[in-house]
Formats: sequence, C-alpha cells, structure tokens
Amino acid sequence: MSKITFNNKYSPFFDALKGKVDNYFKSNNIKPVGNSKLYSKAAILISSAVLLYVVLVFFTPPVWLSLICCTLMGFNLAAIGFNVMHDGAHGSFSNKKWLNEMMALSLNAMGGSSYIWKIKHNVIHHTYTNIDGIDDDIDIRPWMRVNTDQPKWWIHRFQHIYGVILYGLSYFMWVFFLDFKKYFSGKIADNKMRKMDLKENFIFWSSKLIYMFLFLALPIYTVGLLYTVVGYSIIVVVTGVVISVVFQLAHVVEDLQFPKADEATNKIESEWAVHQIATTANFATQNKFISWFVGGLNFQVEHHLFPKISHVHYPQINKFVRETCEQFNLDYLEFPTMRSAFRSHLLHLKHVGIAA
Repeated sequence: MSKITFNNKYSPFFDALKGKVDNYFKSNNIKPVGNSKLYSKAAILISSAVLLYVVLVFFTPPVWLSLICCTLMGFNLAAIGFNVMHDGAHGSFSNKKWLNEMMALSLNAMGGSSYIWKIKHNVIHHTYTNIDGIDDDIDIRPWMRVNTDQPKWWIHRFQHIYGVILYGLSYFMWVFFLDFKKYFSGKIADNKMRKMDLKENFIFWSSKLIYMFLFLALPIYTVGLLYTVVGYSIIVVVTGVVISVVFQLAHVVEDLQFPKADEATNKIESEWAVHQIATTANFATQNKFISWFVGGLNFQVEHHLFPKISHVHYPQINKFVRETCEQFNLDYLEFPTMRSAFRSHLLHLKHVGIAA
C-alpha cells in the first residue's frame, strides 16, 4: 500500500464538520446506518432483478419485450450496486455486520468480487482519491487520459467522443478480466493486495462460476446462443454505462484536482477531508428520482467525507458540509443537474485529451 500521508496533525475543517454531524445523530437519536426506506428499496430492487431474470430465462417473451426487459435489467443491476452493495460494503447498510456482508455479496451475485472491491474502493479510492498511480478508479489507461500527468496518446484527442462506448465495455471487463488480473497479480494499481484466505478464495471462484452459469450457460440452454449473446450484451452495456457515468461525474469533471504528493516528503499538504473536497463533486442533489436511483452517490462529497454513514442521511449532512466549507472558505463543487455534470465531464476529457 502507498505510504503517501496527509497533513492530519491538525484537522480543523473535519473536526468542526464531524462535530456538527455527530451532534445531529445524537440529538435526534438517529442511527447513521440504513433505515426502513433503504430496506424497502433494497427489497424492491432485488425482487425486480429476480423477476426480470426469471421472465427472460424461463418464459422467453417476444423479442421486443425481451429487449426492454434486458435494458431494465441493466439499470436494475446498476441500482443494486449503488444502493445495496455499496452501503453493505461500506458497513453502512445496517448495524448488523452479517447483514452488511450479505448485502456486499450482492456484487458477487453480479459477477464481481466484494473482497477486491472493498480494498480497491473503500481503502484505496477513499483514501487516495484522484491521486494518479494509486487510485485505481481513475486508471483507464491506455485508452483514456483523465489528467495531464498520465501518458498522452494521439487517440486521446477523441476520448470525449468514444469514451461512453468504452464505458459500455467496463462492466464486462470488470467481471471477466480486471478482477482476475488483480487476483493473480496480487496488486491493485501499484498497491499490494492482502492475500485472500481459504474462505475468500472459495467465495471468489464459486461466485464467478455461479455467475457464468446463471447469466451465460443456463440462458444458452433455455433460449439459445444468439438470444443469450444479444440479451447479455444489452445488460452489461447498460450496466457499464450507468455505473461508469455516475462515478465519472463525481471525480472526473472540470475544476476538480488531481493532487500529487511532495516528492521529498511523500505527503499531501492538505488535511484528508480538505483533499476530499478538492477532488469530489456533487450533481443533481435536488432531483429526488436520481438520488433514489443512484443511492445518494450524487451526494458524493458527503459520501467521501462520511463513507460509513448510509446514503439515506446525505441530504441532511449536505447542509452541514456546505455550511462548514463556507466557514473555512473552501470551494464546494456541485452541478445543478446531471446533464450539466455530464457536459463538464466531456469538456474535461476533451481538454485533457489535447493538453500537453
């Protein structure tokens, strides 16, 4: 793991903010984990995914209806990732550890590895956000260049055009290539990964095999090879685009920073919480449907500052973060709509693609 450190000896910003947030939960006698709204949403999303799967695999509806169902399945899986898996993996779905672990394992049911995700996302990305060479979430090389410290290829000048197409391949690559690359290399970017124990090895391999059986082998048997290839392609492309875009709007847009540590000290000069403010953006926080669908990840600033607090509490925490940023004269980046954030993302890709 990287030994980059932050200037956390004194953390006046985060101390002030954390005091307000802690007082909010204490004075209102509210637990920082999920509540009935989250649990009912999880039940709806999981049930609808199972229903769509059963209809597609065992009832072979007409082609036009199958195409709609596959598209909905793609959105459904992305929503499970945002709402169920994400909170579970962060330990914020419930105050019961076993339930958090079960929700985190929904990623395995979707073909991924919750073990690798927790290291890649919870530990590395949340600690070293937007630091090139460490934060694996911004490493899309060689196909895309998201900051000017990364190597430049001639094709990058067109990345704002072809980028979304690559996003459509991201989920497939995640399941069938990137997880295995990390597993066999024992590394995530330049960070060594703790070796899996017997239990984690069993979960990794068994869940991969079960996923391939359920999403490829069984559908080929029931509906045929062609229908399976077309349907599965729609599902993974939709899921990949939705997941990728939501992430990119949080960290790869105009006016966000990609800090570098001091070469002599290997230290980031700001406190960790200020680093999160400088590298993270919100979008469409007033849109209730988007907030519901993306599991509060449009409140990405709040999530990065308080990852162990469930997303159902982010709208209230948002008020404290804004107030404290203003108090400490920190720029707080938020786009009013998802469209404006996506436009900023494309403009950022265009600028970085042609910059020296």
